[in-house]
Amino acid sequence: MRRKSVFESIRKQVEKGRRQYWILLDPDDFSPRVAGRIAAAAERTGGVDAVLIGGSLLRTNLFDTFVTMIKHKVSIPVILFPGDATQLSERADALLYLSLISGRNPEKLIGEHVKAAPIIRKLGIEPIATAYMLIESGAVTSVEFMSNTRPLPRTKPDIAAAHALAAQYMGMKMVYLEAGSGAPQPVPCDMIRKVKSYIDIPLIVGGGIRDVQTARGILAAGADIIVTGNLLQKKGGIDRMKEIAKAVRKFKNK
Repeated sequence: MRRKSVFESIRKQVEKGRRQYWILLDPDDFSPRVAGRIAAAAERTGGVDAVLIGGSLLRTNLFDTFVTMIKHKVSIPVILFPGDATQLSERADALLYLSLISGRNPEKLIGEHVKAAPIIRKLGIEPIATAYMLIESGAVTSVEFMSNTRPLPRTKPDIAAAHALAAQYMGMKMVYLEAGSGAPQPVPCDMIRKVKSYIDIPLIVGGGIRDVQTARGILAAGADIIVTGNLLQKKGGIDRMKEIAKAVRKFKNK
């Protein structure tokens, strides 16, 4: 049986003006069992729409086990957020086929994609072409260091908008603005507004979102989807996730 397209579901929600909240679980940060519990709690809130899985480094060899555990615990989409071509699993519903267009490292622009493409085809995972843009956040993040690229300056929204528009013209299906895991500062709202005014495809924003106020500001600026990850490692992180989920759910119904 052909799987229902995850991207088509995302696109339809965006067209209806319904904002989405995704959480990111890094296999380096949680055991499969703990991650499964977090994912199940996320779905129960009624405000988390998908689970992303992946990371910049991946020190564990339990990636497929990790994905399988989460898939068993939730009915919402489980989407891969791969740092490289090794982070693949046929258990996932889809995969963000990320091209790091903010940098000029050929491995992250196309190299890893060539390695992964035949495997993705064989496994039957739905690839969603996504323009990944790293935004300066006030500190060197894991993705900046591991990708060997410089982030776009946070004070230059025009540069970010031009990159995003180029991605749309090249056929990308979504744009992801990323401040980085544990970023001191989130993506600036004026940059989000500028990018949103340039593109017609779904806009994802992640990094540095730790509270309801920040989440609301980013949604009001034009993000279609927000992502949190690092806060789940902190004390009280599950409660904050629930608060953000509630805020997104209310934003959906406006």
